[in-house]
Amino acid sequence: MFHLRRAAIAVLGAAFYGSIPTIAAEPVGEAVRIRTVVTGSGGPLVERDAVHRDERISTSRSGLGQFVFRDGSKLAVGAGSSVVIDKFVFNDSKSVQQLTVAAAKGTFRWISGNSKHSAYQILTPAGTIGVRGTVFDFYIGNDGTTAIVLLEGAARFCGPAGCQQLTRRCDCVIAKRDGTMTDTHRAGRRTLATLGNRKALPFLSGDQRLSASFGSMSGSCGISAAVEIKPTRAGTRAAARKSKPAKGAPPGQDTQQRAGQAWPRQGEEGAGHGQEGAGHRQEGPGYRQERATGHRHEEEGPRLEHSLSTRRIRLRLRTAKAHRQSGLSGARCGGRNPIILHIGPEP
Repeated sequence: MFHLRRAAIAVLGAAFYGSIPTIAAEPVGEAVRIRTVVTGSGGPLVERDAVHRDERISTSRSGLGQFVFRDGSKLAVGAGSSVVIDKFVFNDSKSVQQLTVAAAKGTFRWISGNSKHSAYQILTPAGTIGVRGTVFDFYIGNDGTTAIVLLEGAARFCGPAGCQQLTRRCDCVIAKRDGTMTDTHRAGRRTLATLGNRKALPFLSGDQRLSASFGSMSGSCGISAAVEIKPTRAGTRAAARKSKPAKGAPPGQDTQQRAGQAWPRQGEEGAGHGQEGAGHRQEGPGYRQERATGHRHEEEGPRLEHSLSTRRIRLRLRTAKAHRQSGLSGARCGGRNPIILHIGPEP
């Protein structure tokens, strides 16, 4: 009988307390910008949704979320990121006594609000970022490697091996889980190479764009210059088409569009322009050819203007004309019909 009474009391208690709704966590801020997919503890977030203490926020591979907390501090969460609003203790309506953000992976931008500098703390797998009235970007890789780049104010990064101070714009520190940490140095072209990820700091490189209130800090600390631009297949095919010689161009020569050079100048001696070797003459497209048989073949092209070549050819023309007038036969000329080149009006 006694056991039945205890069972009844337990059933009634469960029914009574089960009917009371669960008190939700207190909201500590809201989403002001959402791109593609950003998920909170209760599912996908949209703009003006509240975010709560102990809530985990995750973004898709192309996602972007921008959040403003009640004291005016701001957090941008880039693509492929995960972060938890770990602690949020109010001091009054416009400031907090403690705000701790635990970042697991991804890329972020932090902008301090109205609270004391000592109230803010950001936890990463490689160490802790202490905020000193600050704007900075930080990145956490899949292996826990953490990088911080200061944009305004000052910050301090502390790991197992000690702390590094960041006091000037573009100061950078990179740390690993095992406690190794670089000295404070200036961010630049080699930063992304050191991290092994060209998309590690997308707000600086330009891979992701923030709204004006989050992205007003000018300059990229040299990160954007480090991003490699790879040619597309279409661009490669277009370049290959441009590299082909133009239709009708002389063999072995490229077009003006490809080489950025003009066609061989008129009168220059070279391949296809009347070179003379041992008993051999090459004739290019700028010449009119006439054999002693009376057959004439003309090709369109620039006329020869080089003075030295002109004097040589006129001398040969006079010699050939003298031979015809004296009655010399083709046999006297080696059994072949001589080639006569005319420059300008025919003699």
